[in-house]
Amino acid sequence: ILSGRLAKARPINPRQRGFIRAAGCSENLKLLQLFIQNAKREHREMGVVFVDIAKAFDTVSHQHTLMGLKQKGVN
Repeated sequence: ILSGRLAKARPINPRQRGFIRAAGCSENLKLLQLFIQNAKREHREMGVVFVDIAKAFDTVSHQHTLMGLKQKGVN
């Protein structure tokens, strides 16, 4: 329900995988595998960064979140 409301108010980036119905991890892992294979085939260096934002939403107040959603027209 929430992702549907958010999608109406603000377009979702096609790379978004969290909190929506999507192939998720398996698709992202396959994409990473393709990038690595391509870099190896072309003898190019490649850097990979994994960012873990666990508990990221615990650091934002509910009031601030609700205010932002209201500004974007999310009911």
